[in-house]
Amino acid sequence: MAEQDANLKERLQGDMKAALKAGEKARLATVRLILAAVKQKEVDERIMLDDAQIVMVLDKMAKQRRESIAQYEAAGRTIWQASSRRNLRSSRNTSPRP
Repeated sequence: MAEQDANLKERLQGDMKAALKAGEKARLATVRLILAAVKQKEVDERIMLDDAQIVMVLDKMAKQRRESIAQYEAAGRTIWQASSRRNLRSSRNTSPRP
């Protein structure tokens, strides 16, 4: 029940701890990347992001990943493309939705 009441940032921090304890390096890296983007937005705008704003940050990150995948595919960079696909897939699995 407490998990449902937690805001997205707290849930992401919990996901980071769980990934760290489980040794899931890819998931840990993705959650850290998401938390860094959230923190950067908070610092830049000098505000605390609410859940809706965090979802907007997540959507922006997903869009950037999809664009990167398309560019890597066009350039024939299969290794980077695969890495971005894994990162996008991991962020979808990690990203909590309100």
